[in-house]
Amino acid sequence: MKKITTGIYLIYRESFVYIGRLIVKIISSTYKIRVINPEVELNVLKKGQVPIYASWHQRFFPGIAFFAKRKPISIMISQSKDGELISRIVDQLGWHPVRGSSSRGGKRALKEVYTLAKKGCKVAHIVDGPKGPQGVVKPGLLIISKASGMPILPTITSAEKKWVFNSWDRFIVPKPFSRVIIRFGNEINVPKNLQGSAFEKKRSSIEDTLKKLYIETDSLWEVPSKIKEIFNHE
Repeated sequence: MKKITTGIYLIYRESFVYIGRLIVKIISSTYKIRVINPEVELNVLKKGQVPIYASWHQRFFPGIAFFAKRKPISIMISQSKDGELISRIVDQLGWHPVRGSSSRGGKRALKEVYTLAKKGCKVAHIVDGPKGPQGVVKPGLLIISKASGMPILPTITSAEKKWVFNSWDRFIVPKPFSRVIIRFGNEINVPKNLQGSAFEKKRSSIEDTLKKLYIETDSLWEVPSKIKEIFNHE
């Protein structure tokens, strides 16, 4: 019975990975994406640095295929069973998944991300993952930046048409053929000697910056003239 159960799970896992990868690729290929402030990312790369793309868990879906093109690039994914499936999907899309989270395997994962970063691997970091609270920046983002010297790039995604799921963070998936904005905020550097109350002040400041950028970017959809300008005068 145990072998049958294991066999069923393996079939389910492989089917989920195959179907999940297919869905991400097909839906993502229909998006009309425009990048705001691309020069921020380019300036970081021109200086020979590798960025940490910082995003909310709620908004990372359109970035899965988009940022997979920026190889090599890594991302931390939880050690849960769901995390295992997601890890396999992003791996097949070109990412380097690192298993661990704030609640389990975090120290080892942060160490691996740091090692990869020193070798020139870009990092995508879900600041409030894997289970929130929504929008709250956890210390791991600053620890990676502080240890590696890599700048943090606030990475904002906003979709015109979207599905909103009933999850802990109201996870968002842009609908097929939706227009999507990806916006880079100004780079943020974390001093190597930052600690104590100064560390918390910096963490809180980054959290506020991300919230402000998400609100500002979402509000662009309410200004047709701005959207027309962003999407090449349609």
